[in-house]
Amino acid sequence: MTTQETASGVALWRQVADGIERGIANGSFAAGEKLPGEMEIAETYRVNRHTVRRALATLAERGLVRAERGSGTYVEATRIAYPLRSRTRFSEIVGAGGREPRGQLIDASEEPASRELARQLGLKSGAPLIRIEALRLADRTPVCISTTWLSAEHFPGAGSVFASARSMTKLLAHYGVRDYRRASTRITAAIVDATDAARLDLALGRPILVVDATDVDTDGQPLVTKRSRFAAERVEFLVENV
Repeated sequence: MTTQETASGVALWRQVADGIERGIANGSFAAGEKLPGEMEIAETYRVNRHTVRRALATLAERGLVRAERGSGTYVEATRIAYPLRSRTRFSEIVGAGGREPRGQLIDASEEPASRELARQLGLKSGAPLIRIEALRLADRTPVCISTTWLSAEHFPGAGSVFASARSMTKLLAHYGVRDYRRASTRITAAIVDATDAARLDLALGRPILVVDATDVDTDGQPLVTKRSRFAAERVEFLVENV
């Protein structure tokens, strides 16, 4: 028997993980709450910090906690119920769940439209597009990374507008678009890549849900097309026939 096992045969790291999980289940550690530091947990369970790290890593792999670089480890919030309907707005969905929606611009650049993007946006191949890469959060929890393309001719300076507005709905309103709807949605599953894993605070190998969507104005004219990568353990999609 190693020093990482007790007479009952249960590894010490497992006892630590089970104890923290019980605390989450009974409300001792609330969703979004920061857990005690590694040293404090080690003293509580009378184990070394290596054992604590293994326990926390196991809980993170199961989606129960999330480590933030330079800050600590937090209890993951419950999954966001995310309706997919003709009118889908991230800020409204997150706000309805009592959490604060936030958006952060990662990058904005201009690029020529590929044949597929041109088709989706009703433009000529090679037409100038603005590409906006943004991180969407609920409170302080990263939920998705979105890459959005829109016409540079119709929405000049859209990157700067999004940097200030931090909302696609507010960006479109800036250009006089008061309402829009979802024309198409396609959902696929994938494994997170290194870049998105870092931005979403996910471990490599974790699943994501990829949503490709195009939004149109009230006359049916394409406005934006986007690809969003959601942390699968943080959302549950609800497909509504409305």
